[in-house]
Amino acid sequence: MGALFGYYAAADDEDAVRAVVREDGQPLGTGYDAFAVKGIDPVVGLLPAEVLVTGRTASAVRADPRHGHMVGSVGDGDVVTLSLTDSFCVSLARVDPNRLGEVAHGWSASGVFDSQAELTGLTRFLDDLAALARRATARGHRLYCWISV
Repeated sequence: MGALFGYYAAADDEDAVRAVVREDGQPLGTGYDAFAVKGIDPVVGLLPAEVLVTGRTASAVRADPRHGHMVGSVGDGDVVTLSLTDSFCVSLARVDPNRLGEVAHGWSASGVFDSQAELTGLTRFLDDLAALARRATARGHRLYCWISV
């Protein structure tokens, strides 16, 4: 079946955990500004896009303590939630939407996907993530990703 990745905004790490540690029986992320995708993990898969959007080196992104930091999990790791870097969130919120196609092109050629990824899908994902980042920064929130395996 594969993993499902839910990108979402939350006020802070404690709030982010509440999106996945559900005591109300609701699906992951219910009540949060979010969207789910398959095949784009926030640590390895999203790294080239973050480099292209922020202008930071891959080493600098990996060294950022918020890059892929696990803030919570359910059970034996069946679901985890990870933070995205604040610099990525801010940069995404400010990026010219017309530039996202160019970012998607560079990202698809980065080698993180098995074959050249479909540009339309990557551009759509970046459009959705940038819109989420704009809403998050307007509210003073951060970006996160829950992963369900």
